Amino acid sequence: MKQQIRILGIDDAPFTFNEKYSAVIGVVMRGGEYLECILRSQVSVDGNEATAICEQMINNSRHRRQLKAVMLDGACLGGFNVVDINKLSKSTNLPVITITRDKPDLKKIQYALQRNFKDWKERLSLLQKGELHRIPTQHNPIYIKCKGLSLQEAKEIINISTIRGAIPEPIRVAHLIASGITRGESYGKA
Repeated sequence: MKQQIRILGIDDAPFTFNEKYSAVIGVVMRGGEYLECILRSQVSVDGNEATAICEQMINNSRHRRQLKAVMLDGACLGGFNVVDINKLSKSTNLPVITITRDKPDLKKIQYALQRNFKDWKERLSLLQKGELHRIPTQHNPIYIKCKGLSLQEAKEIINISTIRGAIPEPIRVAHLIASGITRGESYGKA
């Protein structure tokens, strides 16, 4: 696989549950070294259009033809606005990888969904799709799901795009930009 593979990393901005929308930032990078483009959109906090918003970001980008993979910081944007990675991969014809630092606690997630959403079963079903893989890194492990590529290919893309730490640069940079534009200065870990 090429070292300069073009990857779109997507993360949402920090928000409060009093807000109606959360900004979503996409970053197109060559591997983990060269930033080519920044994309911006928004999703409804706890809405249900995150998959469609990601599709639009991808399909409307002038870099669409060169993209080889999409990485998401987790499977949700703007709270529990769940991205259907199977649908996203199929509709864009691109591999999709979700990455989290911590193993999702499905019991806590189910409890939160049951308390707050009438359609909690559908949201939980989307979150349970696909196999969760624990990927060791030089630091702490990360947890991924992938669609449209093999686990080995996903690991290769992660290795190509990770410079320091455990989080690939496209997601890390999207996180920094999203938190910086929302709070005035970036903070925290992707």
